[in-house]
Amino acid sequence: MRLDQFLKASRLIPRRSLAQNYCEKNLIRVNGVLAKSSKGLNVDDEIEIRRKDKTLVIRIVAIPANKQVSKELAVKLYSVVSETPQPDEVF
Repeated sequence: MRLDQFLKASRLIPRRSLAQNYCEKNLIRVNGVLAKSSKGLNVDDEIEIRRKDKTLVIRIVAIPANKQVSKELAVKLYSVVSETPQPDEVF
């Protein structure tokens, strides 16, 4: 499954186009390497998502068979490795 499709299916990012934007802005890494939205994923891959207020690192537990999954199943697709707040930037 593609990275952008997984992020949408797992509900980590609400829309696939938004997931693609995150990749274009170099805010997502897979196994420590900057990733394109078309990157293929496997079980046990680690995804790092940088947001304005935090950095979230998750490990893939399962790849869904369909592009759409229920809310209950979506949270079972990954496990959270770490969640660290971003330091406030000084201007």
